[in-house]
Amino acid sequence: MELQLNPEWQSILAEEIQKPYFSELLEMVDLEYQNYTCYPPKEFIFSAFDSCSFSNTKVVIIGQDPYHGKGEANGLCFSVNEGVKIPPSLRNIYRELVDDLDSIFIPSSGNLESWANQGVLLLNAGFTVREDLPNSHKHLKWGEFTDAVIQKLSDEKEQVVFLLWGSFAQKKGVKIDREKHLVLECGHPSPLSANQGKWFGNKHFSKTNAYLESRGLQPINWLNL
Repeated sequence: MELQLNPEWQSILAEEIQKPYFSELLEMVDLEYQNYTCYPPKEFIFSAFDSCSFSNTKVVIIGQDPYHGKGEANGLCFSVNEGVKIPPSLRNIYRELVDDLDSIFIPSSGNLESWANQGVLLLNAGFTVREDLPNSHKHLKWGEFTDAVIQKLSDEKEQVVFLLWGSFAQKKGVKIDREKHLVLECGHPSPLSANQGKWFGNKHFSKTNAYLESRGLQPINWLNL
C-alpha cells in the first residue's frame, strides 16, 4: 500500500516510517483490504494527519479504532461521515459539550473535521478495521506507530492538551510529559461508562479552552460543526 501521509507529518515521522515494522504494517493492511471489506476507505486511513498538521496541533483526543459499519468511518476518531446517524458515544460527547459550555446546540452532523481543522488531532490507536468486527486489526502494529506519534507530540511540542477518555486511551498516554502538557482523564463516553457516572461532568471542553487561552493560544470553537 502506498503511504499517503501529510508531508509535514511524513517529515516528523521520517525515522519511524523507515522502520521494518512499518513497511510490514502497510503490506498487511493492503492484504486486509484485498481480502475483506475494511474501513475507512484507503484514501481516508491517514485523514487525522491531513486534517491537522503537526505544527497546528493544540489538542489530542485518542480513540481506539474506526467505526466498523458501512459508510461511517472517515479516519478521525469519534467522527462519522456526513449523513450518518450520530453514534451513541458521540451523542454523549455532544451532551457533555452542551452542559459544559452552557449552550443550546442541536447537532445535525457527526463529522468532527471542523475540530481537526482548528488543531484537534483526532487520533485512533488503530487506523483500520474489518467490517462489523470492532478491534479486528489489533494484531496489526498500528499501536506501535501511534505510540510513536504520541511520543513525538510529547517530546517535540509544548502546551498541548491531551484528552484521555477511558482506560484504553489512558494507557496510550502513560508516557506523556505532564510537566510540559495538560493531560485530562475521565471515563469513556460510551453509554456503558457514561451511565456509570464516569463521563458526564468532566468539563474537559471548557478546561481545554481555559488552558489554551492562559497560554495565549486560540481556543477551540467546539460548537462549530
